[in-house]
Amino acid sequence: MHSFQNRRTLIRQGVLIGIGLCAGASLTDEFDNGWMPLANGQSPSSGAEKRLKELGIVLPQPPKPVAVYEPAVRVGNVLYTSGHGPNRPDGSSVQGKVGRELTREQGYDAAKLVGMNILSTVRNTLGSLDKVVRLVKVLGLVNCTDDFAHQPQVINGFSELMVQVFGEMAGKGARSAVGTNSLPNNIAVEIEAIFEVRE
Repeated sequence: MHSFQNRRTLIRQGVLIGIGLCAGASLTDEFDNGWMPLANGQSPSSGAEKRLKELGIVLPQPPKPVAVYEPAVRVGNVLYTSGHGPNRPDGSSVQGKVGRELTREQGYDAAKLVGMNILSTVRNTLGSLDKVVRLVKVLGLVNCTDDFAHQPQVINGFSELMVQVFGEMAGKGARSAVGTNSLPNNIAVEIEAIFEVRE
C-alpha cells in the first residue's frame, strides 16, 4: 500500500516538474527573443501606438536625408537611427546655441522635437512603433556655449518623451548627453538612438 502511494507521489511530482520545465523553456524562448512578456502576454513596449494617441501626439512626416546616409538601418533585431535634428512640420528647424540664443527650456523643447522626428522614422521603417522592444542607447548632442553645463536636462526632452510613449521599462535606455560647439545648419540639438525591435 505504501509502495503504491509512493509511486503515485513520484509520478505526480514528475508531472509537475515536467510542466515546470515546459514553462521554463517557453520563458527562455521569450528571453532569447529579447523581451520578457508581462502577465497579459504583451511586451513592455506594446501599446506604444495607443499611448501616442492618448498623449495627443501627431508625428510629423519622416525627415528625408540631407546627405549620403539612411535615416535608419536595421541589422537583425537592432534598429540604428541616424542623427536627427529638431525639424518642425513646416520644414524649418530650431537653430541657435543653448545658453546664448536659446534657453535651457527651449533646448529641452528642441530635444523633444527631435524625439518626434526619430519616432516618425522608426514607425516609417518598421510599420508600427509597437514593434519596438525597447530603447537601448541614446547619444544626444547639444549645440551650446562653452560655459553651458546642463546638457542632460536638455536631452531629457527626448528621454521623457520615449518613456511616455514606450513606458518606463522599455523607454529608458543607456544615454550620453554631450555639449558641442557646432552642429549642421546651426541646429540646437542632434540625437541618434538604437532600438531593439522584433518582427
